[in-house]
Parts: sequence; structure tokens; C-alpha cells
Amino acid sequence: MDEMVYLAMSGAKQTEYAQAINSNNIANVSTTGFRADLHSFSSAPIDGPGVESRVNAIVESYGTDYSQGAVANTGRDLDIAVQGDGFIAVQGPDGEEAYTRAGDLRVNSGGLLSTGAGHLVMGDGGPVAIPLNTSLLIGSDGTISLQPLGQGPETLAIVDRIKLVNPDIAQLQKGSDGLMHMDNGDVANADASVRIVSGALEQSNVNIAKTLVNMIELSRQYEMQVKVIKTAEEDADAAARLMSIG
Repeated sequence: MDEMVYLAMSGAKQTEYAQAINSNNIANVSTTGFRADLHSFSSAPIDGPGVESRVNAIVESYGTDYSQGAVANTGRDLDIAVQGDGFIAVQGPDGEEAYTRAGDLRVNSGGLLSTGAGHLVMGDGGPVAIPLNTSLLIGSDGTISLQPLGQGPETLAIVDRIKLVNPDIAQLQKGSDGLMHMDNGDVANADASVRIVSGALEQSNVNIAKTLVNMIELSRQYEMQVKVIKTAEEDADAAARLMSIG
């Protein structure tokens, strides 16, 4: 009976973990450039004395879905979307370089270019600084040109170029900050072949229909595990009553 409860409890715990990953994907269905987290159930033998006959089902996170999300035109000068493979280099919360597909850029109060989440965008020599200007244009290679404040439209000045990279995705891992990091602590080199389109944003690549169906399936699995625990408790109570009669 104890083994029955233990296995059901373990299954319920792992199902909760899978549901947490799935719920995080649902919560970020509208997050610009978000990459869905993947998970799978696998078997793991229970170590210990005796015959190795018991196996638990465990949930393992096996990376990130790097497929491209839909691109929506916004018409906003500071919105950019990476075309095909590649990432935008930003400064993570720890001060180290990280990578994102979120191109909802803006100029913060200090005149620095940042993403909507507040991560500073990296250029050729560090964070990109944007001087006061009348208009701004971001080219397909990440070059930022602007019309300085007080000058005519015929005057365009190149201020910096957004660092665009295309590392091997096998060397990337998603951090708790939602950004991609090189798993060996290295910094990816700029890749001139990466192209962006301005006036557009890449949406989350979460498949909402599939994710909602998965949420329902996981809920039913959890209910089944709880029902097994309840059944084990009822069987134990019934056995105790029979013993007391004897």
C-alpha cells in the first residue's frame, strides 16, 4: 500500500512540475520574441536495496523551442524583428552579454537603447546611446541612422550598429531572466549575415491551442494520481476494519 501511495504521490509531483512549465508558456503567449520551454516525461528506476523492479515517471525540461514566431507589422521606427536565425545582443541583469529575439526597443531616460523589458541593447562598443534626434532609422544590418535635432532632413548621421549574432543553438540555454546565454560563458561574435526588418515585431512562438490541450491533459493526469492516493487510503481503511473484526 505504501508503494502505491509513493508512486502516485511522485507522479502527482512531477505532473505539477510539467504544469508549471506549461503554465509559464501560456503566461508568455503575448510576450514579444518569447521562446517556449519544452518538457517530456521519462522513466527513472528507483535506487535502493532489493529487486530493481520499480520505475518512476519524471518530468525533464529538455530545452527551448527555437522555431520562429509570427511577425506583425507595427510601423514603429524602433520596433525590429530578426529575419530567420539570429539574436539581438543585450546586457543581462548580471551585466553580462545575453541574447533575445524581443525587438520592442525604446530609448530610456539616460538616452540608451533598451528592450521593452529594460535590457540595454549592445552595439559595436557597448550599450547603444541615442542622441537627441528628429527621426531615426534602423537598417536591415542593424545600423542606426538619425537626423540630429535642429538639422535638416538631408543630414543623416550613423551613430552605432546593433550587435546581431547567430551562435549554434546547441550552445545556448535560457536563463531565469528569460534571455539566452552561451552555456560555456563565452560571448558570441557579431554575424553580418543576420538581417532584421524595422517596423515589425516577432510574436511569441507558443502554440496556444496545443498548450491549452496539454494543460487539460496534465490536469486530468494529476486528478488520476490524486484518485489513486485516495483509493489507497480507502483500501487501507477497509483492511484495518477487517483486521479489527478478526
